[in-house]
Amino acid sequence: MKAIALIPGTSNVSLAEVDEPLITQPGEVKIKMLQVGICGTDREEAAGGRADAPEGKRQLIIGHEMFGQVVEVGDEVTSVKPGDYAVFTVRRGCGKCNACNNNRSDMCYTGDYTERGIKAADGFQSQYVVDNEQYLVKVPEAIKSIGVLTEPMSVAAKAIDEAMIMQSARLKNFDREENWLKGKKALIAGIGAIGLMAAFALRLRGAEVLGMDVVDEDTLRPQILKQIGGKYIDGRQVKVTDIDDAFGPADFVFEATGIAKLQIQLIDTLAINGIYVATGIPSGERPLTIMAGDLMQQLVLKNQIILGSVNASIDHYKMAVEDLYASYEKWPGPIQAIITEKIPFTDFEKALHQHSADEIKVVVDWSV
Repeated sequence: MKAIALIPGTSNVSLAEVDEPLITQPGEVKIKMLQVGICGTDREEAAGGRADAPEGKRQLIIGHEMFGQVVEVGDEVTSVKPGDYAVFTVRRGCGKCNACNNNRSDMCYTGDYTERGIKAADGFQSQYVVDNEQYLVKVPEAIKSIGVLTEPMSVAAKAIDEAMIMQSARLKNFDREENWLKGKKALIAGIGAIGLMAAFALRLRGAEVLGMDVVDEDTLRPQILKQIGGKYIDGRQVKVTDIDDAFGPADFVFEATGIAKLQIQLIDTLAINGIYVATGIPSGERPLTIMAGDLMQQLVLKNQIILGSVNASIDHYKMAVEDLYASYEKWPGPIQAIITEKIPFTDFEKALHQHSADEIKVVVDWSV
C-alpha cells in the first residue's frame, strides 16, 4: 500500500510502498484512511525536526490527525463494525507508570511513551491502519465531513476539562456551577485550528469568547470566530498588557501560539481566581526579560492558576466528538469552514510545504 514516509532528521519525505497491515489480534480494528490533517508538527518533521522512527526502522510514516472508515474487526471488537467511521488516538503508553497502565498515556510519568506519526511509532498517512480497539473512538456518520478535526478538538477538550475540574474543586463552596464557564470571559491567544476548536467548545459552554491573533479582521479566521458569537482582538493594534483594561480581565485564558514572550505576557490578562491553560510549545533558546516580580505577585494575590496541557486521553477524544457534533448542529457552516483545503495524497508535498493566506486546516485526502 501507499504511505507518506519520512527519514527522521532529514527533509526526505516520499510516497513509499509499504506492507498493508493485517489484523493479528482479536481486539484489533482495521481502518481505511479517508483524511489526515496537517499541523505544525508534521511540517516541523518534514523540515528535519523532531521525529523518531520505530525501533529497527529507518523511516517513519507520518501523520497523527486521522479519520477513516472501519473495514475489518477482530473477533472480540464490540464498539464498531465494518462501515462505521472512527479515529485512533495518537499516544501509546510506556507500560511502566500508573498513568499509562490506566490508559492515561497523556499524563505519562516516564516520558517513554510512543506517538503514532511522531515518536517511535508509524503514523496514519497511509491507505490502511490497524490498531487496538482500546485506542479507537467512533465518529457519527452525520459529522463525517469534519471527523478529521477530532484530534485538534481533543487538545482543546482536555485543556478545558482540566480547567473546569480545578475550578470546581477550589471554588466548590461558592461558585461550583456544573458549567463554571457559563457567562465567564475567555481569552484565546492564537486562533489557528486548535484555538478555533477551543472557541467552538467554549461558546458551546456559554463563555464570552475573545480571540486574539495578528491577522486582518476581514480574513477567514476572525470571521469564523465572529460567526459563532466571539469577538476579535488584533494583537497588532492592542498590546497584550492592555487587554484587561480594554476588554476586562479574563476568567479563562487558552494559549495556542507557542510564542514564549506572549505566553508570559498573557498572565497579565487574568482575572481574580482566573485559570490559564498553555497548549503551545515554544521553540528556540532566545532569553526573555520579564517583570517576574510583578507577575508572581499577581499570581499569588489574585489566586491564579497556570496549567500546561498536552495530548489527550481517550475520554477527551470522546468529548471532542461530542463537541464537534454539537458545533455542527449549531454552526454547520463555520465548523466546516475550518477545513480550508483537501489535497490528494499523491500531492502530499503541497500539503506539507505550501500555505495559503487563509489556511486553517489542510487535510490529505486518501479517499481518492
